Amino acid sequence: MSGLAATVVYGEALVDDFSTEQVVGGAPFNVARHLAAFMAPQLMVTRIGNDRAGQLVRAEFERFAMSEAGLQVDAIEETGRVLVERGPKGHRFTILPNQAYDFIDRAQALASVEAVEPGIVVFGTLAQRNETSRATLTALLRASRALRFLDLNLRDGQVDERCVTRSLQAANMVKVNEEELQVLFQWYFQIRPEDPPLGADEVRTSCQALLQMFSLDALVVTLGHRGSVYFGSDGQVLMHRDNPAPPFVIDTVGAGDAFSAIFLLGKVRGWPLELALGRANEFAGAICAIPGAVPRDLGFYDQWMGRWR
Repeated sequence: MSGLAATVVYGEALVDDFSTEQVVGGAPFNVARHLAAFMAPQLMVTRIGNDRAGQLVRAEFERFAMSEAGLQVDAIEETGRVLVERGPKGHRFTILPNQAYDFIDRAQALASVEAVEPGIVVFGTLAQRNETSRATLTALLRASRALRFLDLNLRDGQVDERCVTRSLQAANMVKVNEEELQVLFQWYFQIRPEDPPLGADEVRTSCQALLQMFSLDALVVTLGHRGSVYFGSDGQVLMHRDNPAPPFVIDTVGAGDAFSAIFLLGKVRGWPLELALGRANEFAGAICAIPGAVPRDLGFYDQWMGRWR
């Protein structure tokens, strides 16, 4: 990968631990796997344990032909796990503390990134809950002039306003869903969920205020089956509503990660903004029609690669 502009993806690789099976996941890892499937140069910087769950993660690196240059192995801490309990009202998730991805080593991370030319650095918030990984991310961002893309995945009990504020200040571009945008409005503008719904002009004004408050170049808001909207610091607002719904929805797990991956793929390949939004919307919808966050059959990607070549 040396000499090639790469998308560096920083954060958690983990397993969702069901009672019957373990499924590899983690929002940043999902983004990296999609990019790898489309043969976009990428470097996943994460940390796993020397355990069975770690072997499952490594198997996914191999399955997607991903470089292990940014993959760290912890001799003490376990690979990240999320306990998933199925119930009549849906799934209940327990994100375990003190996992390997909380201790991403700074020196190893910087060394792996120095071997590539980062064009984009992608990061979230879960891997910032511990000081070690948070400091490593800060050092990585300071060492690079790449575009900084924050995929804001808010997890209950895992992230606070201070962490989000720090992340927004570090980013150039941010992607959120509607629920996350509402949280930002509540924190920074005291707009509460029980307040009367904002009109379209008020939403636009508030989003522009966020851009100015944090010196962002752009804010992308995903709207589920209704598409997505892009707010630029230059005042540009682009809504993409032509979002063909999948024939059926199995689950929405990983849809946001899929959107981010294809939007970033568009940035790497120079697609026009509207085209990137449309393709990201369409691909995210297709992910909703399969079980899990990424396809088990890599042939799933063939149709998209053929159409987008």
